Amino acid sequence: MQCRECAYDEGGAWFRLRAAAVIMHDSQVLMMSNPATSYFYSVGGAIEHGESAEDAVRREVREELGLDLEVDRLLFVHENVFTDATTDVLRGKLCHEVALYFLMRYAGESFEVNSCDAYGQPEDAVWLPVAEFASYPAYPRFFATELAELPASPKHIVTRDVTHDLS
Repeated sequence: MQCRECAYDEGGAWFRLRAAAVIMHDSQVLMMSNPATSYFYSVGGAIEHGESAEDAVRREVREELGLDLEVDRLLFVHENVFTDATTDVLRGKLCHEVALYFLMRYAGESFEVNSCDAYGQPEDAVWLPVAEFASYPAYPRFFATELAELPASPKHIVTRDVTHDLS
């Protein structure tokens, strides 16, 4: 049986339910990049139908980094409504993503990036200093303020950036 992502892309509407990892070490957070994007993004991806969010984030970390990390706790529930003029497949669409960000237990294990993004571009992992996060083109933007002092219980964050023409 083929797994189906909890996502759809129909006409001018795009939606995805995503599980994402917050991997921190020495006051830095691990982010991903690829040649097709001009920004950094968190490790993670779509939750598959019938899969728990915790299973999904562990799977994504294993697929992208080759690491078997355990979940520490849920940090953020992020509802993100946006338009994107930089990515061809999202241009002209109203995008809505619900992402569950989990803090992962990481003790400095070595890893090798061995993945491609959803559009087939090879990915790379980069450590960004939390104190300088705001100076990087990186998403989610709330990491710049929220990662300095992690919440003890899950925090719900809603962002809306509908600034690009949808025509």
